[in-house]
Amino acid sequence: MSFAGTVIDWQRERGRHDLPWQGSRDPYRVWLSEIMLQQTQVATVIPYYARFLSRFPTLSALARASQEEVMPYWAGLGYYARARNLHRCARVVMDDWQGSFPENAQDIAQLPGIGPSTANAIAAFCYNARQPILDGNVKRVFCRYYGIEGDTQKKATESILWERAWQHLELAPDDVDMAAYTQGLMDLGATLCTRSRPACERCPLAAGCVARREGRQAQLPTARQRKVVPQRQVCVLILEHKNRILMYRRADKGIWGGLLTLPEFADRRACTTYLQQALGEHALPVPLAAFEHVFTHFRLHIEPALLHASELPAVLPPVGEDADQASRWQWVTLDALADTALPAPLRKLLTGYFDGNSTRAIDTPRLF
Repeated sequence: MSFAGTVIDWQRERGRHDLPWQGSRDPYRVWLSEIMLQQTQVATVIPYYARFLSRFPTLSALARASQEEVMPYWAGLGYYARARNLHRCARVVMDDWQGSFPENAQDIAQLPGIGPSTANAIAAFCYNARQPILDGNVKRVFCRYYGIEGDTQKKATESILWERAWQHLELAPDDVDMAAYTQGLMDLGATLCTRSRPACERCPLAAGCVARREGRQAQLPTARQRKVVPQRQVCVLILEHKNRILMYRRADKGIWGGLLTLPEFADRRACTTYLQQALGEHALPVPLAAFEHVFTHFRLHIEPALLHASELPAVLPPVGEDADQASRWQWVTLDALADTALPAPLRKLLTGYFDGNSTRAIDTPRLF
């Protein structure tokens, strides 16, 4: 039996069949799931997927929405460029493709935010196109099965993996079930050929696997060389006025692009200086417990500061040198926080504080 046939038989009998996006040939739903699953675990994605579809059930509904309407339904998933590209892609499909996803993988790959593997997955699942995929799970399966060494993010190693992926499809029967084959490869990597403690005894590919034969499961794929993770520091201000929180909508670029965040300062001293200049010498914020949030390329040390203000000036001065900042200020009511597009660490901070303080704490400073 061919490699593809073995994977398909296993998937049909042992693979995953209860994921909410499975069984659909709707390119919109398949595309949405593929984008959400990039760098994100299935268990995390499932509730976001359901919530997103309940608000934007069709591609046209997503295209009609503004980016500000879309971002709250992505907040917490991270890698926010995915959401911005998702929204942009929906509008491109509506404008340039009459509202229907192209069927050719090469055309799909030209759409915003869609790479070759994602384009191939959409074509395979929706149109039964003979196109291979190469996400992180599949790379791990191929590296172990063939004993391929090298950083899978490097072009040379990735080229070898693509060659293997195409070879399997060339040897597959003409009537190959591409949806089952594609899903099977994903399932193998996610459930059996895992990063640690792979279940080789249950793997349908075990007999031909180089890593299993040579006992190199722990060495393959080749581990990326660890770099020293830099640490950054920021002070965030929770300025509350009449049960509202002052927030700032960030520009579209960057890690938190398009989201609402709290005003940021280099440190607590800079925060206090700003408040006293803007509100008077009695504006002394209370420091809350600091915490860290880990991104892919750095660790962020966050120092929150809290101030309740009974009165405010007509216009707050900008923080830093952003002259356009005033147009980005936005007051958010406490009961609207749950539906606001916030970065995960700030949502955790605000939810933790205000959920535990249904009334103001007696010792919390107030500006009169």
